[in-house]
Amino acid sequence: MGTICTVCGLPQELCVCESLAKESQRITVEVEKRKFQKVYTIISGIDLKQLDTRQLLKNLKNKFACGGTIKNGHIELQGDHKFKAKQVLTELGFPNETIDIR
Repeated sequence: MGTICTVCGLPQELCVCESLAKESQRITVEVEKRKFQKVYTIISGIDLKQLDTRQLLKNLKNKFACGGTIKNGHIELQGDHKFKAKQVLTELGFPNETIDIR
């Protein structure tokens, strides 16, 4: 017997909450220079309460071989990964039309 989703009440195998959450979000990816000319890629617009953000952050950090964190509702990755981020986010299930690069 599988586990039950806490959002919709369906078994985990039939749950579509996460895929619906991915389709309804408007994601922006931008690069920001900070102290000592360090460059950070900021991914914002992802609803951190509806998705497993720790797993998402872990996947992004492994793909880009960089450090990262979640601060103030944004995912921050060390380095300039704005063009690769769009490709990786679409591989992880986010629709290409909802991702905006600035």
